[in-house]
Amino acid sequence: MKKSALFILLLLLAGTSVFARKKDRLVTLAPDSTSTNIFTLKGDFLFRGEYRDGGVAQEEGDKDYAAFLLSRIMLQLEYQHKWFSMRVTPRFSGIWGQSNGGTFSLFEGWVQAKSNKGLFAKIGRQELSYDDERIIGSDDWTMMASSHDVIKLGYDGVCHQVHAIVGFNQNPQGIGGGTVYIDGYQPYKTVQVLWYHYQPRKYPLGLSALFMNVGMQSETQAGPNNCYQQLVGGFFSFHGNIFRTELSGYYQFGREEHNLPISAWMVSSKFNIIPNEHWNVVLGYDYLSGDKYFAVPAHGNLGMTRHTTIRGFSPLFGSHHEFYGAMDFFYVSNYIGGFTPGLQNAYAGLTYSPIEAVKLSATYHFMATGTDMSTHNLKIPLGHELEVEASWKFASFGSLSAGYSYMNGTETMKRLRRAENDNHLHWVWLNLRFTPRFLNIGW
Repeated sequence: MKKSALFILLLLLAGTSVFARKKDRLVTLAPDSTSTNIFTLKGDFLFRGEYRDGGVAQEEGDKDYAAFLLSRIMLQLEYQHKWFSMRVTPRFSGIWGQSNGGTFSLFEGWVQAKSNKGLFAKIGRQELSYDDERIIGSDDWTMMASSHDVIKLGYDGVCHQVHAIVGFNQNPQGIGGGTVYIDGYQPYKTVQVLWYHYQPRKYPLGLSALFMNVGMQSETQAGPNNCYQQLVGGFFSFHGNIFRTELSGYYQFGREEHNLPISAWMVSSKFNIIPNEHWNVVLGYDYLSGDKYFAVPAHGNLGMTRHTTIRGFSPLFGSHHEFYGAMDFFYVSNYIGGFTPGLQNAYAGLTYSPIEAVKLSATYHFMATGTDMSTHNLKIPLGHELEVEASWKFASFGSLSAGYSYMNGTETMKRLRRAENDNHLHWVWLNLRFTPRFLNIGW
């Protein structure tokens, strides 16, 4: 009975889209220049299998290996008018067979109004993606991805873009008793962002400036403690036919959630050489500043906080998987004891595309801490990581990709991350994704 009802509903939708009339104008499946209303229904089905051998163990001497399958399913419903649009995207994510059956949540839910002069206002849960996504990104690799409950106001012109973002988060249990916000949907209590981008018409370059004020919160005996940290910096890109480069630099200051002052910075550079449509060579280097001492003592040690200023840079809400090695040892998970020694990431890669739908790539990373480790009787190198990946776009709505990563960690990696004794870390994954468009109706 349920299958019959679903089939009848689909027939009604199809019939309505083909035969319904609005002011003597036929509703069509394909919007055209006369359409003032457009409704779109899209899907995003992501399935990934992973096998990991070696990595970060919970206790010293433990073995760390795992094999699992993950799913992420999203349905995107969007309505567009001349000056108004709205989107709702429910999401399911989880590991196959997990006890609670996975997680259902709302990934997007926003409304937007815009003028023909480029001004717009967008309110609700939405993705935020700026520049190369190093500081603010969608983090699409993860099963949960990243969205924010914010108000965004701005101007999108031909050469200039200005966006202002404001967010304020609250847990339901704190509504009647203050503004405590611990373990919420986002790690921050409040956020304010100002982003400016310049893109000249005649040249393939872009220049961005970013300012952020992030309010973090911790709970003390006296009640919630609010501390505010700031980030300021810029991003430059040049995308020519053969040579491409991306440069960025950011500085953090203010206070972190435990009221310690912050003075941290990072710089990055990335260079691509693309001699033809088949080959792409990439060279890059990232430096993120770090601390010399533990904020919390390492496992098995005693002591109190040893530094009075946080110098470990935090890339905040970026798509970390894209930058600091595919194995996600850095800035996705923490060092033991909350240590923040920073990171140096020097890498080189080669991509070969025999046909447009197929890509083969290999990338090498040399990892090291961003600060001197001699006070801990350690050297700065963390290890060498090698990544190989193959992807095939077999349809306009489907792709298949696979990868293997190997890391040979040093004694420093073992001590700071509690890695296994042999320090040989392996990770294999297989990714299948479908992004069909079910409906695209105009009237």
